[in-house]
Amino acid sequence: MTKPNPKVDGYIRKHKQWHNELTELRRIILDRGLSEEIKWRVPVYTSEGDRNVVFLGAFKESAVLSFVKGALLRDPEKILLKPGENTQSARVIRFTDAAQIIELEPVLKVYIDEAIGVEKAGLKVKFKKPGEHRIPPEFAKKLAELPALKKAFAALTPGRQRAYLMHFSAAKQSKTREARVEKWLPRILKGMGLDD
Repeated sequence: MTKPNPKVDGYIRKHKQWHNELTELRRIILDRGLSEEIKWRVPVYTSEGDRNVVFLGAFKESAVLSFVKGALLRDPEKILLKPGENTQSARVIRFTDAAQIIELEPVLKVYIDEAIGVEKAGLKVKFKKPGEHRIPPEFAKKLAELPALKKAFAALTPGRQRAYLMHFSAAKQSKTREARVEKWLPRILKGMGLDD
């Protein structure tokens, strides 16, 4: 069993509603020999020093075990879920009761071991290219109207392009998509991503 990181104790204490669930998940993960640290304000478990394998999360409705490259796992038990419709790599298992975790412990160990193997093998998730994402008509119109925008968007990294396309497409109403495009135009023109 790997040595626990005291910072994760604080994370678990902070999320009282899911204390038992997070504690059980942590015990199972540490038993698999992964290193424990806090990254992006959540517990992250790594192999071989810096390869992220799984995350723990506490949400309003559940505690979550998140597999960084879950899309590459076999999932014979059909328990892995996509956390969002645009998620390409991560897969999660949601828990609302520590008894669920204890019951699934042998299965969770197999999944975690497979995830460690994916990292050791250096396997990569094949992400969609920005051109494979649907361009919302409101943004396509602006790209056609403004050659400088088309050039600036093409110069962005694929990840930044993907983030914009997903953000624009996520709005259900045309009016909202149009407002989002207008709001982010200046940043695109400056060569900046959503999070820059």
